[in-house]
Amino acid sequence: MKKVEITVSRAADGTYSAYCNDSPALFGMGDSAAGAINELIQTLAITKDLGKESAMFYPEWLDSEYEFVTHWDIMSLLEYYSGIITPTALGNLSGIHPKQIWSYMHGLTKPRRKQLDKIENALHRLGRELMNATL
Repeated sequence: MKKVEITVSRAADGTYSAYCNDSPALFGMGDSAAGAINELIQTLAITKDLGKESAMFYPEWLDSEYEFVTHWDIMSLLEYYSGIITPTALGNLSGIHPKQIWSYMHGLTKPRRKQLDKIENALHRLGRELMNATL
């Protein structure tokens, strides 16, 4: 399965964009990250429907199975998952003070690479634990 890298980010006006890193002409925009990703998926479907002959840009991977690998800016990621992962919970997982996580979430400060790595590692660890959980 082809892994297609996309980037999701929030603009200064509060809207979101999602675009394919290797094909920036394929993008979506919306009032939320989910809306932007959904519009990107619709753009890919329309491009596929138009076909290679009619589409302005047609990546070969569109004809095969693919999945998204999503790159986020920290503010967009924290806001997108805010109903699931609170600053307190992420602080407990990452070892970063919850007030600092809140500050990242609201764009008041930007984390250093070391802090980003702590957050990413904590989220990946949580994901692995959840993947192995049974009920």
